[in-house]
Amino acid sequence: MPNRLAGSTSPYLLQHQHNPVDWYPWGEEALEKARREEKPIFLSIGYSACHWCHVMERESFENQAIAEILNEFFVAIKVDREQRPDLDHIYMQAVQILTGSGGWPMSVFLTPDQKPFYGGTYWPPVQKWGRPGFDQVLRAVADAWSKRRGDLLEHAQQLTGYLQEEARVVDEPITERLDALLVDEADQQLARQFDSTWGGFGAAPKFPHATDLKLLMRLERRQSDPSRQHRITHTLQCMHLGGIYDHLGGGFSRYSVDERWLVPHFEKMLYDNSLLASCYLHAFRQTKRLPYQQAARETLDYLLREMQLEEGGLASAEDADSEGEEGKFYVWTQSEIAELLGKGRGDRFCQIYGVGPGGNFEGKSILNLLHHGAPGSYPNWDQIASAGGMEGRQLQAELADDRCQLMEARGRRIRPGRDDKVLLSWNALAITSMAESVGVLQEPRYLIAAQQCARFLIGSLKTARSEGLWRHVWRGGQAEVIAYLDDLAYWILAMIALHQADGSQEWIEEAVEAAEVVLDDFADPAGGFFFTSKKSESLIARPKDRLDHSIPSGSGAIAEALLMLGTITGRTDFWEAGEGTLLEGLPTMQRALAASGQMLLALERWTEPGELWVIVLPEDLEFPSGLRDRLHRVDASQRLIRWVEDHRVTELGENHPAVRYRTAVDGEVTLYRCIGPQCDLPVVGLDAIEAMLEPNT
Repeated sequence: MPNRLAGSTSPYLLQHQHNPVDWYPWGEEALEKARREEKPIFLSIGYSACHWCHVMERESFENQAIAEILNEFFVAIKVDREQRPDLDHIYMQAVQILTGSGGWPMSVFLTPDQKPFYGGTYWPPVQKWGRPGFDQVLRAVADAWSKRRGDLLEHAQQLTGYLQEEARVVDEPITERLDALLVDEADQQLARQFDSTWGGFGAAPKFPHATDLKLLMRLERRQSDPSRQHRITHTLQCMHLGGIYDHLGGGFSRYSVDERWLVPHFEKMLYDNSLLASCYLHAFRQTKRLPYQQAARETLDYLLREMQLEEGGLASAEDADSEGEEGKFYVWTQSEIAELLGKGRGDRFCQIYGVGPGGNFEGKSILNLLHHGAPGSYPNWDQIASAGGMEGRQLQAELADDRCQLMEARGRRIRPGRDDKVLLSWNALAITSMAESVGVLQEPRYLIAAQQCARFLIGSLKTARSEGLWRHVWRGGQAEVIAYLDDLAYWILAMIALHQADGSQEWIEEAVEAAEVVLDDFADPAGGFFFTSKKSESLIARPKDRLDHSIPSGSGAIAEALLMLGTITGRTDFWEAGEGTLLEGLPTMQRALAASGQMLLALERWTEPGELWVIVLPEDLEFPSGLRDRLHRVDASQRLIRWVEDHRVTELGENHPAVRYRTAVDGEVTLYRCIGPQCDLPVVGLDAIEAMLEPNT
């Protein structure tokens, strides 16, 4: 018989609805039961695509004996970290303090008033690998609660006090000034962490670090440095060649377990693929290297093919496992490939994509191109083809056909599960990447998909201003949970990107409305912004999100969003709030540069805000799409575009010194290049604008 999780909208919680554990979703019913019965809470936090979450479920939560211990001595609560990132943020920090590390599944023991006193991540069902068995852990905690409760309560109070103080990193007002040298220091630190052989930063397991790559590309755009350029390109190329990239279907897995980017944890996340598509788009814009364009296109194609829902939003993730095995959907044997392609072509494909008799992953093979030449080198197709008496183009055409055949065959396998909940924040990241593709990929379908997604989110997650304006998550027609800071920050950035791409005033209006909600509902009087709205559920702490984790920090994102929106709209309150967020986050940046990529991106924009190009369109002018694309090829780190219709200049620009009184000269499209309130002489007419763009695109 299903447990209480059966009524949840979360796919992760629904995966546990048939466990013998008497699970509760997070809510007053469970919390009141813990208080009434004076039982500790066992809080389990994970997500649907998490491999080790599935392992712990199979081993422990489906184990009748372990379930009986949980049911007798604890109130068991299951939480989807993607649905409730506020809970995940608070209790992950507690686990990291208690154990020195973190991860999922996260397992935390709380007092009835939600204060943590003990925790960890994955525990095996019985003692092994030097880890205590989960049954031992449960019995030890139950015994301590029975015999030494006072000590546990005191420890919980101390730990909670630390969590509550964490939002305020200094006790005295900050007197330092923002310093652009921090960005240079981060550049140097990333250089020290760079793996010169296989790219990336740090040792295995390796994560893509998309935000750090974007920071390096921003710096490279300002002032080129060959060493920095190598760190960017080598990392992008090693990832693209490795098994972390899906060479059949496009898109990237979450991270690599080894230093070579060969063996991934196979789950595919919407946020990773959105951020990495953006990285490859920017890299192609800067270098014109065609493989980067291919990586961006195939990643966006993956999102639209596998993650786009009928309603227009994008699902959150695809699982690592299928049929109970990690990676089974993605790996191949030589015999499978030979059966599909024939022996000759099959042998050639296997040699090129690293499929050997012993495999490279549990007896099977992950497709990759890492073994052609030096690490990070793309294959020399002419050289490879000549060994078989072929031409390079002929070989590439054959391989493209081979990949299509394998893709078709893979499609007949049992797919990994898909988490089809729609998150505002992650969808906004995808909208930004699709909008940025305008002028880079020259494919209108990505912009159309971005517009459709934005309108779906507006129609499905937007609510009354008095109720917080936005919801965080949607599934099956139901929108839940008041939006978080990163939801609104990413949304503002997405709306700015869409306005850059299609010129619609609608998106700027959406961005302004969301920014006003942030100022009203998230601001900390002491500086910066909380992660949760003042309308959100009250928890044991109200965290701030200054550091990057798997996604860019909410504080860093809102700082950059407000600076950009302040530039576009002329709203000094937005610019000052963005600047204030950077100032409040300064101690964190100084202490943890390596985890402050998004905050440093905002600091870099504060240092070099770039130009504002005000483009005034005569009424009823059909603006040439080719010229619009070329305008968009100029990197947004160097310029922002404010599209204005001539008949709305007064309405839109009366508070903006760069827009006020700007008109379409002689009834022609007119471009004004502005820094702050000062603008150059107008560039009048399509031909003149084309000529001005020539050096930039």
